[in-house]
Amino acid sequence: QVQLVESGGGLVQTGGSLRLSCAASRPISSYAPMSSYAMAWFRQAPGKEREFVAAISRYDTAEYADSVKDRFTISRDKDTLSLQMNSLKPEDTAAYYCAAELFGGNRLMDRLHYTYWGQGTQVTVSS
Repeated sequence: QVQLVESGGGLVQTGGSLRLSCAASRPISSYAPMSSYAMAWFRQAPGKEREFVAAISRYDTAEYADSVKDRFTISRDKDTLSLQMNSLKPEDTAAYYCAAELFGGNRLMDRLHYTYWGQGTQVTVSS
């Protein structure tokens, strides 16, 4: 069972930056290192469905939602997934969730594709 814990959320003004982190842990008995997992960030604003933000495959290729392209950067270092968010806008306000799926595939933007989820961290961008 993979456990994911997000951190780094907070309140920021329009145009500001935040860096989210997701610490991943897995049972010692697990045969697959975290580098074998596709990982992603999703977000959910009040009254809206959870939507894709960014993903990184087990080959370290990245995909982004059009709304965050050129502003957000996803990366990973061993067991930590990060999301650098620049030029933040009020519409980026949401709870941000980290997700992981062993091996992943070609459905990285599909939230139904992921088995493991964190509890979320709130990002609020004031205008």
